[in-house]
Amino acid sequence: MNTKRNVLWKIFLSTLYLSAFTFGGGYVIVTLMKKKFVDQYRWIDEDEMLDLIAIAQSSPGAIAVNGAIVVGYKLAGMTGAVTAIIATILPPFVIISLISVFYTAFRDNFIVSQLLEGMQAGVGAVIAAVVFEMAVGVVHGKNPLSIIIMILAFAATCFWGINVVYVVIACALLGILRAGMEKRRKKH
Repeated sequence: MNTKRNVLWKIFLSTLYLSAFTFGGGYVIVTLMKKKFVDQYRWIDEDEMLDLIAIAQSSPGAIAVNGAIVVGYKLAGMTGAVTAIIATILPPFVIISLISVFYTAFRDNFIVSQLLEGMQAGVGAVIAAVVFEMAVGVVHGKNPLSIIIMILAFAATCFWGINVVYVVIACALLGILRAGMEKRRKKH
């Protein structure tokens, strides 16, 4: 019981910290979750983290919250998921509530607008780093089908303008088909 309490406390503090000090949306938090849960605590291996993020990505809602839910659930079941949800939504809730109160004072402030513009550039770099790390993980897996799916998904969204929802659904169907084919192959 004490060990589960320690794990829940670490989940709460980790996701609270990540949520409070991560600006730029869910993709930024993915890298930091990997560093915390894979590299630092070693609770999850890198491939499993990619799988959990894929699940979070394909679920409706914010990826930061979805990622926290799947990681929390993986580590401590339903209690871990609820703990991670509370810790993840608490900082943005407080920050947005405070900002909304003072919005009119901040709206036309030159320093605040420049600060936000600078943060956008930093967030773009962090998102590019996440994409690169995930792509490297797929390439290092040396599965030709996964590499082809990754390239086609990228081309579909970036060059052909196909809605991301359709790409995610198609990739999920391909994953199900591939899993079914591998299951059949192992039976024979």
